[in-house]
Amino acid sequence: MKLRRWGAGAGIQAMRFLGIDYGTRRIGLSYGDELGVATPLPAIVDADPARRWEALLALARQRGIRELVVGHPLNMDDSAGPKAKEAEAFAARLAATLGCPVHLIDERLTSHEAEASLPPSRRRAVRASGVVDSRAATLILQDYLDQRFPPPVDAGEGEEA
Repeated sequence: MKLRRWGAGAGIQAMRFLGIDYGTRRIGLSYGDELGVATPLPAIVDADPARRWEALLALARQRGIRELVVGHPLNMDDSAGPKAKEAEAFAARLAATLGCPVHLIDERLTSHEAEASLPPSRRRAVRASGVVDSRAATLILQDYLDQRFPPPVDAGEGEEA
C-alpha cells in the first residue's frame, strides 16, 4: 500500500471560491471549494451595471464565498491594457465591499478556449446568454484551484502504511 501526501492546501475546510470572468456586458461565474473542482454558474447578464453588481454581491453572500478569483486579461506581452485595468479596479471594489481576498489570475485566451468548446453553429447564439463567459470563469477558477490544491503526490514507491 502506498502512502499519499497531499500538497499545500490540504486540511483547509469550508473554502468557497467564486470565479469571475468580468465584462462590461456580462459577468461569467463559476463555483469551487476545497475539493478543487470548478463548476460553471449562470452568468449575470442584466443590462444595468448596478443590478449586475448587486446580483453578484447577493450571490457571493448567499453562497458564503470566502475568496474570489477574477480573470486578469493581460496582453500577450504581459502588459496591462485598458481591460486589465478595468478588471483590477473591479477586483479592488469587490475586496473593499466583501472584505475577502480577491485573486487576479491571468486569463489570456480563456474566452477563446471556452468558445472553441462550442459547435461553430451555436457560438453566436450562446454568446449573449453568458454561457461562454461562465465557461471562461470556470477555466480561470480551475487554474487557480489547481495551483491552490495540487493533486496528491506519492510518498515513495514501496512504502507501507
